[in-house]
Amino acid sequence: MPRRAPDLVLAGGDVLLHDGGGAWRVERGDVVVRDGRIAAVGKATEGRKDGTGKQRTSQVRDCTGCLVLPGLIQAHVHLCQTLFRGLADDLRLEDWLARRIWPLESAHTEETVYWSALLGAAELLLGGTTAILDMETVRHTGAAFAALERVGIRATAGKCLMDAHPEGAPLDLAESTDAALTDAETLARRWHGAAEGRLRVCFAPRFVPTCSGPLLRAASDLAERFGAQLHTHAAETIVERETVLRTTGLEEIAYLDSVGIAGPRAALAHCVWVDAHEIARLARQGTNVVHCPSSNLKLASGVAKVPEMLAAGCHVAIGADGAPCNNRLDVFAEMR
Repeated sequence: MPRRAPDLVLAGGDVLLHDGGGAWRVERGDVVVRDGRIAAVGKATEGRKDGTGKQRTSQVRDCTGCLVLPGLIQAHVHLCQTLFRGLADDLRLEDWLARRIWPLESAHTEETVYWSALLGAAELLLGGTTAILDMETVRHTGAAFAALERVGIRATAGKCLMDAHPEGAPLDLAESTDAALTDAETLARRWHGAAEGRLRVCFAPRFVPTCSGPLLRAASDLAERFGAQLHTHAAETIVERETVLRTTGLEEIAYLDSVGIAGPRAALAHCVWVDAHEIARLARQGTNVVHCPSSNLKLASGVAKVPEMLAAGCHVAIGADGAPCNNRLDVFAEMR
């Protein structure tokens, strides 16, 4: 039986290929897409033509002179904030949250979360990002998953967990510990592994100043039970670092380790204000660090010690963060 004609052929580009180990190479060739999936990659043009030499599909894109590469990954985004672009400029993190972002997140409805996630995911796909680790807001995370299911991006997303009421946050933005965990578990039962495995749930405490110790420990337990990731912010500003040290008696990375937010399941966004001892701990744990350079500069948080982290053996990924702390979700801008 003859093979079904391809839906699309990306023809004649310089294709970036991975050998399955650690090596990359570039080869001139075609990428054949069939039934929405990459069916073949290589030099041969058989995907373009049938046995008589006729064109098998009209959807052939000439990629001569172009680099054709796998979809890129962003390991820290906030799709619930896409509609806030341009509404929180010229503020440091703490004021940015209290005066703009928390009130805006509190005002979200199920519909606005849906459209915010859909718009953000579309922007990411148009920029070459095909997989994300996303932290939503406190409510309506199911609407974000519905948008992600529709748009086709590969996503791990989580409801933002907050059971402490930080200064400046609307009262309804923090939940009881039990309510936050129950909602997160319900989301995991519905969405973890949905869309043929394309969608997954993570457990996402916002950051230590907004979360109790019991909430953080329970989030770690849920992640273990569901085989899911943990996603939080850590050591983003000097104020955060000093606050955590004052309230817990520990440096932030050590405190997160003590409550189970560490190791290969955990992704810690920012990690700007960490010292050599903490970098060594991150490397030893195998905890993932997410570098967000544009956000760190826009909010005047500082410059992360990425060269030192890499030299120590840390796993470091990249993320654009949210639209209002970056104004774009372009992974190429972050790489530059």
